[in-house]
Amino acid sequence: MPAIVLRAQDLGYAYPQRRLFHQLSFELPAGLSLVRGGDGSGKTTLLRLLAGELASDAGALWLQGISLREQPSAYRAQVFRVDHQASGLDQITPEAYLATLPARHADFDHAGLPALIDGLGLGPHWQKPMYMLSTGSKRKVWVAAAFAAGAALTLLDDPFAALDQPSIRFVLGLLQGVASDPMRAWLVADYQAPAGLSLASVIDLPD
Repeated sequence: MPAIVLRAQDLGYAYPQRRLFHQLSFELPAGLSLVRGGDGSGKTTLLRLLAGELASDAGALWLQGISLREQPSAYRAQVFRVDHQASGLDQITPEAYLATLPARHADFDHAGLPALIDGLGLGPHWQKPMYMLSTGSKRKVWVAAAFAAGAALTLLDDPFAALDQPSIRFVLGLLQGVASDPMRAWLVADYQAPAGLSLASVIDLPD
């Protein structure tokens, strides 16, 4: 059986107009998992809760035995997630952004980064400011960062959005590769399971 990387117990979260989660509990094993649901089901909100970016109004989270409530900095240091809507990186180049990650992620994969850059076609954009990149190219930067970071928990929100077909095939190959990871957990948020991938678990959110 795969190791359990993350435990969520009785999570609760509500917006002023709607309660999304009530006593949501699950275990996330090592390997590749999916959180599935339609628009508005709370997929992105759940990822933000698991990353420690949002505070739940009930429940608890443990990542590799570390409690978010009791050791928030140590918990967050084990997570990789990018906010696709963030504009704070607009002036930085992909090269400069990736160079900041080893300080936050001790297991950053320096040796594997060139293959990610090549496979995602990022070479021509590597030294351009982010604001000059298309939405698809920015997402490729976030994908490269996610697979290089080496985090205990990697959260991928709609990872195929805005990607061209060669990049989609490349990302599918990357996901298939991490599906058998014995120590780290990868959680993809999407409305359906990516075709042909082996999933360790599925979290279904009601629409």
